[in-house]
Amino acid sequence: MSSVRVRFAPSPTGALHIGGVRTALYNYLLAKKTGGTFILRIEDTDETRYVPGAEDYIVHALKWCGILPTEGPGIGGDYGPYRQSERKAMYGKYAQQLIDGGNAYYAFDTSDELNALRKEYESRKETFRYDSSTRDQLKNSLTLSESEVKERLESGEPYTIRLKIPRDESIQFNDLVRGSVTFQSNEVDDKIMLKGGGMPTYHLANIVDDHFMKISHVIRGEEWLSSTPHHVYLYRFLGWEDTMPEFAHLPLILKPTGKGKLGKRDGAKFGFPVFPLSWEGATEEDSFEGFKEFGFDPAAVLNFLAFLGWNPGTEQEIFSLDELAEAFSVERIGKSGAKFDYEKAKWYNQQYLMAKNGEELAVMVRPFVEAKGYEVSDDYLAKVCEMMKERVSLIPDFVENGYYLFEGVKEYDEKTIRKKWKPERQESFDQLAILINNADPFNAEKLEAVVKGFVSDTGLSFGDVFPILRIAISGTMKGPSVFDMVALLGKEEVASRLKKAYAYFNEVSQAV
Repeated sequence: MSSVRVRFAPSPTGALHIGGVRTALYNYLLAKKTGGTFILRIEDTDETRYVPGAEDYIVHALKWCGILPTEGPGIGGDYGPYRQSERKAMYGKYAQQLIDGGNAYYAFDTSDELNALRKEYESRKETFRYDSSTRDQLKNSLTLSESEVKERLESGEPYTIRLKIPRDESIQFNDLVRGSVTFQSNEVDDKIMLKGGGMPTYHLANIVDDHFMKISHVIRGEEWLSSTPHHVYLYRFLGWEDTMPEFAHLPLILKPTGKGKLGKRDGAKFGFPVFPLSWEGATEEDSFEGFKEFGFDPAAVLNFLAFLGWNPGTEQEIFSLDELAEAFSVERIGKSGAKFDYEKAKWYNQQYLMAKNGEELAVMVRPFVEAKGYEVSDDYLAKVCEMMKERVSLIPDFVENGYYLFEGVKEYDEKTIRKKWKPERQESFDQLAILINNADPFNAEKLEAVVKGFVSDTGLSFGDVFPILRIAISGTMKGPSVFDMVALLGKEEVASRLKKAYAYFNEVSQAV
């Protein structure tokens, strides 16, 4: 395979949607698999939609995910600059080349005139398109005399440069995902290549940059499939057809219902993240919480995203980034849209959390602990994480589900208390509290032996004792081993909790 050079080319118009992260991931995996180059290029030609902070967000999001570009803004490379706004001077030359070759034309129609035409077509229940069927009736260099065109240009009248799509042709190209794709040129509009002020549109800048950055494969979303005929024509008209990259158009990521593309506001609607990191927009409606803040391991997010449209052809589901790269092939990307399954995303995260040791998890959990105002040592937190890791799906769950390991019990399982607590047994349970306090060494193994000995000596059943002890310590029947919890909390805290719990259990029993 010749040198693989791929690019992820987002526009800084807001937060990077998770679909964009998947596109970046697939590009990255192909480059990594082949020893190629993964480029980040910022396509900021649309000045009206530029959002301050969006480029930094994109860079930080890719860094958090572990998808690190080889070339790009702030990184460098031999094919920069990597922001299109910094390459503005070069695009006019190729727009003029299109004009000179008869493959583009000046259009002087104003926005108001074109909007009026659209409304006129709508009144007839038709759709207006600036194309080979309409351009001969519009105000452009194909319908105006050469002298009038010259006069308009010299007077500084605003204009755009539009691509001149030929009539009655078939445009065929191969897509690595979809196979052979054919469009009829009469269905393709004359897209603007250069806007007023000399700023190129996405289409011209995209092709010029891909050519000079020697891009070998263009892996992008399905929504760009309909623009590919324009791009094929541009490669042909500019004389670059022999070096045109291979195309691969990715399937959509669908809403959990399977109906429609997953949008940026669907996260708020369904209660899950659709952005890698949180984003503070101008309004509350445009502000979103990200996968990071929800408590996801970035490696789990990438594993989950990789399977939204691709599969390795095996039963294996858990892959490291290196393993994903080794297994990845564009040809195994499916054509059909992939439903976003949040429960599956949490499952992936759970697998990654369970695979880590307590010390690794403590580093990830620490920010959530501090946000709650808890003060615990690294050693203590690592032990909490180790005993909780098989019972959580998200990082905040360590703190939310296991809060009783950081503070006293706030709520008790009263239903179980009513079934299991007998006030006449309190004297026996007081004796159990003494036995626990005297356990030496004070570890889970010894504590288990003490409690089992107490059960044997008193004639009570395990079902009489264990639920009471567990609820007294944690308030719930769920959670880690009761002996691990008692050993972790220590003698003083456990004695305090048992005393408080027994008193509360008596109140509950009397209230029945």
